[in-house]
Amino acid sequence: MKRVAEQRKKRLALVASKGSLDEAYSPLILATTAAAMGWEVGIFFTFFGFDIISKKRMNALKVAPIANPAFPEPIPAVPIKVPNFIGTIPGMTHIATAFMKSWMARAHLPTIPEFVDMAQELGVRFFACAMTMGVMGVKEEDLIDGCELVGATTFLEYAGDADVQLYI
Repeated sequence: MKRVAEQRKKRLALVASKGSLDEAYSPLILATTAAAMGWEVGIFFTFFGFDIISKKRMNALKVAPIANPAFPEPIPAVPIKVPNFIGTIPGMTHIATAFMKSWMARAHLPTIPEFVDMAQELGVRFFACAMTMGVMGVKEEDLIDGCELVGATTFLEYAGDADVQLYI
């Protein structure tokens, strides 16, 4: 049943399917912003997006510098952009991750675990895709508390009644 527009909050439905550090910020920033504006918000975590809500992995998300043309960061002393193939050098994932973490800290942004806590405190619903949990070998106990294990149909019902739907 559709909600009557005058009697309801706006709703945001997000799909988070990627688990790298740089890809984890977007759904969490959008979710916490919308929730702070009084919107109803739900994030559907699937495939590598489970890393964002994994008890073990959320603190160790990384940035892949290879095939990511934004990394490594241009070096001010060198007048040319560093070529992308530099990302294949051992240790570059660690360096790219350190760059990203320093950028976020410099901008005074919360860490991913802090964003997750903030989102839950603001009432953001975390939907974990039950089907892809099986595909990815993720167990319910691997996920943080407060996740709702649902099938795609449950999330589609939620998203179908949303004002904004985004796949990130």
